[in-house]
Amino acid sequence: MKNLYQSPIFLLAFVVMVMLFIAPTFAQSQTGMNMKAYSDYKKADAELNVVYQKILKSYSKETIFIKKFRNAQRLWIQLRDAELAAKYPNNGTYGSVAPMCESIYLETLTRERIIFLNVWVTGIQEGEVCLGSVRMKS
Repeated sequence: MKNLYQSPIFLLAFVVMVMLFIAPTFAQSQTGMNMKAYSDYKKADAELNVVYQKILKSYSKETIFIKKFRNAQRLWIQLRDAELAAKYPNNGTYGSVAPMCESIYLETLTRERIIFLNVWVTGIQEGEVCLGSVRMKS
């Protein structure tokens, strides 16, 4: 009778387990990490656009709100870009990690904006007196 540790199935399972354990420690190239960070930012940006479009659709009859909301979003984009420029003011001096770091920062700012805008999608609890243009939750 063969020893369990000498069986081909055990050895294959052992190799697979070891590979799964050490796989996360393999280094990625900086280019790969830059591309991943940019992709994550673009996903967040697409999510932001979905929320933005939901608000435009939901509040479409409130023309004054829509006009001011669009203006606020344009200004937020300018603020986002200005914050990025302030955080990394010396373009080209931050090394090969700069594109990754910039994308991570843009994703963070974008995800914060999504949270902020979602209040117009989800509404505010009844009892809040400072609703402004935000509707109450149904």
